[in-house]
Amino acid sequence: MTLVTIHKRDHTGQQTWQYSGQVLAHGETWINFEARFNVPGEKVTDYTVFRFNDRFVEWYYTDRWYNVGAVYDVRDDHLKGWYCNLTRPAIIDHSDSVDVFWDDLALDVWVTPAGSLQILDEDEYAALPLDSDTAAQVMAAVEQIKALVAARSAPFDSIQ
Repeated sequence: MTLVTIHKRDHTGQQTWQYSGQVLAHGETWINFEARFNVPGEKVTDYTVFRFNDRFVEWYYTDRWYNVGAVYDVRDDHLKGWYCNLTRPAIIDHSDSVDVFWDDLALDVWVTPAGSLQILDEDEYAALPLDSDTAAQVMAAVEQIKALVAARSAPFDSIQ
């Protein structure tokens, strides 16, 4: 399997986090890989608990304003849900190795295994100094995610 390094950046393009994964599949405008949640301990939220070493199966796109991670529990590998980051389109670089760069635009969508959605971090998103074109792209991407969920289309095709 091919290794991939993921470079999470803030809205200004400054790197904030880096982690590695294994490429599962890729196409001209996307990459799918598996990675492990590498923050020690547990991160408890009102929608799920993230545990160290939870398995993420992630999709990044060069032509979409979001990425998606299916989150599986480290203890029994059950699907907790999908975490969708609203982002600028990813940069997938295959020059020396496989690197994915993405700019986090703060707004997120959580999708449960049953298909309900929760918009996250709206205050953080509202505080970003984004231009109107970027903001419009983000709102359009939220609608695209909602439509994929409603249609049970990939990567949400296993919604119960």
